[in-house]
Amino acid sequence: MLSYFLTGNFKFPDGNLLDECIEKGFSMINVQGLTKYFHDFCAVDHVDFHIQQGEIVGLLGPNGAGKTTTLRILTGYLKPTSGSVKILDFDLMANPLGIKKRLGYLPESIPLYKTMLVYDFLLYVATIHGLVQPQLTDRMNEAVKVCGLRSVMHKPISELSKGFQQRLGLAHVLIHDPEILILDEPTSGLDPNQILEIRGLIREIGKKKTVILSTHILSEAEATCDRMMIIHNGGIVADGTPDSLKYQIDKQGSLNITLEKAQFSEVKSYLENIPGIYEIEKLPTEQNIPDSISLRIKGIGDVDMRRSVYAAIKEKDWTLLEMSLEKQSLENIFKDLTQEN
Repeated sequence: MLSYFLTGNFKFPDGNLLDECIEKGFSMINVQGLTKYFHDFCAVDHVDFHIQQGEIVGLLGPNGAGKTTTLRILTGYLKPTSGSVKILDFDLMANPLGIKKRLGYLPESIPLYKTMLVYDFLLYVATIHGLVQPQLTDRMNEAVKVCGLRSVMHKPISELSKGFQQRLGLAHVLIHDPEILILDEPTSGLDPNQILEIRGLIREIGKKKTVILSTHILSEAEATCDRMMIIHNGGIVADGTPDSLKYQIDKQGSLNITLEKAQFSEVKSYLENIPGIYEIEKLPTEQNIPDSISLRIKGIGDVDMRRSVYAAIKEKDWTLLEMSLEKQSLENIFKDLTQEN
């Protein structure tokens, strides 16, 4: 362990020392075997992942999957039942206060004092973080500039739109210049234009910060994040960039065919003998093509099924009207990975 790490006198590295820690191979966030039980209910189930400096990582999953519980553990708000969370190899549970000073956490319900002016609220938050002049003014100006709050600084928070309240929440977590931002559903309740604005803000912030955010909206994660982790029933079921996740699933393949003058049961029974095919599903048939059937064929591995399927169709002398590869969307991948069955 590095010499400056002392329990009770913890100082998070900054400047060149931070770069030195990263050069030594320490992840910004390193989670091992993270598990959280609420009585008999397992909300987070032996989760492992690591996040590098400068990554924007989306934690995706349906409601109740364990996203918020995971983020609350990362912030030190909840203690895990077992497992560890390390920030640059420093244990969060052993030194929570020192590490929390380097985190910015935005919960889904933004903690704003609605009767305060925007300026007074940011000044209050900066003071709580121990900022003093001239750093206090510098940090307030930077947060206001990044989040586009200049025009509303002297308005009561209660009069702000939902989008500006979300911007104020981001300014709140940025004001003490943390290395890591943890955002829980940062676009929840926003209209489409406001969502685009907050996405742009997060992308801009992510150029200098490490960001982990939760969402259940695939399009939001794909547009905002460099990497996505899909969580279901408390466990990570997929982890990668949007393109790599598509590739991993697409390797299994999904082939759509339409045959004329063939019976589904006979076709299914015959094609199931082809190596690599694990499922054949009947699809609705176009009404303008009588005596035809349409199928979706799913396979495993890297083998291209088209040649073997075409050869089987030719051997049986069925009439092939159409054959096409179906490209997986992230929505379909998400659905397949998070369905109960």
